[in-house]
Amino acid sequence: MLKEIFLGEVHRLGFQMRKRVPNGDVAKLISRLHPVVTDKGLVRIGGEADGGYLVPDDLEGIAACFSPGVDVTASFEDALLERGIPCFLADASVDAPPISHPLIDFEKKFLGVVNDETTTTLDAWVARKRPAGGDLLLQMDIEGAEWPVLLNASDETLGSFRIIVLELHQMQHCFDPAVFRLYDACLERLGKAFHVVHVHVNNCGPLRNYRGIELPQCIEVTYLRKDRADARGFATEFPHPLDRGNLGHLPDTVLPSVFRGLTS
Repeated sequence: MLKEIFLGEVHRLGFQMRKRVPNGDVAKLISRLHPVVTDKGLVRIGGEADGGYLVPDDLEGIAACFSPGVDVTASFEDALLERGIPCFLADASVDAPPISHPLIDFEKKFLGVVNDETTTTLDAWVARKRPAGGDLLLQMDIEGAEWPVLLNASDETLGSFRIIVLELHQMQHCFDPAVFRLYDACLERLGKAFHVVHVHVNNCGPLRNYRGIELPQCIEVTYLRKDRADARGFATEFPHPLDRGNLGHLPDTVLPSVFRGLTS
């Protein structure tokens, strides 16, 4: 009775009390990001700090890289350009990318779930720009918009990418039921066609402990399409020897145990 009276008073005052996602469900969600080992070793593409990523050593035949989210550095794209891989960039918050090259194509648009003057969907962008033949690479850092963008993309578009490198933001919000459903649907969809082959915590912020589960604000995740390699078991070395802290003046962050299939 006291609980009902309390909740009634809370609602009368205009507050809402939302249920939180159980720890077990959050752990199951995070387990979708437990990286596996394949016969494709990892190589570092880009600089030694922010902007460098670990990808499978399977770049031969990549026809182009699509890289939404333009930063002040472009060491990842620069390294691909040295390999002769064209790079398509998009970001409405800047007027131009930080580097100039004949193989760079830039659109002043955000990625989103509609097509209008300032926004393009991943489907429309790839359809407009992709070269004929060959697999693609997606490197996406769009500050939280990656979740709806990936869910909105067609199976055909996602399947055109051999390798996907993501910055997944706002992981600490996955205890919220609405956010959890979005994240879970996105990771489940990616997991059907791709192996997670690398996970690294961005050390731009500290780990936060939420009801006994440590979560980073942002992580880097690398996917490899499943037709390119078979999983040989789970990765066990964290950080990877080629990992570097995104902020070089701070120590690298060890991947929390929940990402490694451990509960504590």
